[in-house]
Amino acid sequence: MHSKSVDDPASFLFAKCAEMWNCARLFLPRKTMAYAIIRTGGRQFRVAEGDTIDVDLLDVEVGKTATFGDVLLFSDGKDVTQGNPVIAGAKVTAEVLEQRRDKKVIAFKYKRRKGYHRTVGHRRKLTRVKIEKVNLGAKKTADKE
Repeated sequence: MHSKSVDDPASFLFAKCAEMWNCARLFLPRKTMAYAIIRTGGRQFRVAEGDTIDVDLLDVEVGKTATFGDVLLFSDGKDVTQGNPVIAGAKVTAEVLEQRRDKKVIAFKYKRRKGYHRTVGHRRKLTRVKIEKVNLGAKKTADKE
């Protein structure tokens, strides 16, 4: 007889986990990174240091630094700071990697039996940025007192 039966839930869990190539990450403690939610171009983005995102066209040359001052929320892993509507003094700095255009989007309007159809297409102009630093700014004096 086997020392453990197939019906034993612990042995089934171990066998199932052994088949998964990345099961170790399930048991390791999660690392929490600092992140911020910024607003630019009418959209909101969740960013952390090292992220690369596409935002609406910015008037900044490639290789220069762009600064986003509309920080709506900041989390350092333990504490969450929420703005009302923005956090005063907080900013996110990013390096502009490239100015590009998005994939073509086709908008097709059609009404049956009316002979009406219109095709309109466009490509959004985007700026690809890499987030360098998420800075909360100076702490409030009320927190120190």
